[in-house]
Amino acid sequence: MKRTPHLLAIQSHVVFGHAGNSAAVFPMQRVGVNVWPLNTVQFSNHTQYGQWTGEVLAPHQIPELVEGIAAIGELGNCDAILSGYLGSAAQGRAILSGVARIKAVNPKALYLCDPVMGHPEKGCSVPAEVSDFLLDEAVAMADLLCPNQLELDSFCARKPQSLLDCLAMARSLLERGPKAVLVKHLDYPGKQADGFEMLLVTAEGSWHLRRPLLAFPRQPVGVGDLTSGLFLARVLLGDSLVAAFEFTAAAVHEVLLETQACASYELELMRAQDRIAHPRVRFEATPIGF
Repeated sequence: MKRTPHLLAIQSHVVFGHAGNSAAVFPMQRVGVNVWPLNTVQFSNHTQYGQWTGEVLAPHQIPELVEGIAAIGELGNCDAILSGYLGSAAQGRAILSGVARIKAVNPKALYLCDPVMGHPEKGCSVPAEVSDFLLDEAVAMADLLCPNQLELDSFCARKPQSLLDCLAMARSLLERGPKAVLVKHLDYPGKQADGFEMLLVTAEGSWHLRRPLLAFPRQPVGVGDLTSGLFLARVLLGDSLVAAFEFTAAAVHEVLLETQACASYELELMRAQDRIAHPRVRFEATPIGF
């Protein structure tokens, strides 16, 4: 029997709704990955509601929890680490310490960094110290980097002028450490208003993908967390990077179709669970380059 992959997911958690681990853990489990959730914050709900309660995890607890897994002899079974929303730069450095600890016992373990800073339409939503940490420290350790457009702009300190400019910006990040960059949400002058576009860039090639942009009174939160989680899960399950890219786009679209049909602000993960595992739609990633 083929071994089930194990993944340590270090990001935020909300009690109500779906964001961070609350958006990513169940879908990753549904496609067949054993997830170890480690929550950087526990909030009552995601912050786009404008009010919330909860606490940020003390940074020292992250390596302590990792060492606890090591103490029972299981750390070497960790095949990947996913990091997302950070409550502080100190948390980020604690995560990198955990990544280094896991890679020391399993050099094949992958680290996917989702450099959560904000949303292209909503602006930056993390403290400057967190942005600086992501830009200056996290990117160098990441095997896979999954920014959105705002985060890609922040990494490159400029805005794109075209799709090919987005490609050049993403390619430049490969020089800083990652083996692949997945831009989860493209936004550039001349982009078609009715489409949602993504980009995958590796040293071997680059691929562009477009799916329909669904209309919502308020765009659901957690789509980026869902995207990063599913992409990493499919890579661990043996998909090529391009196949994982295409699967992720289809599965996320299925979730959004169900969310739209329910007129919901929160992602309808439970209702869409079978289509997460077996998407009915397919979007082809097209090679792009210059």
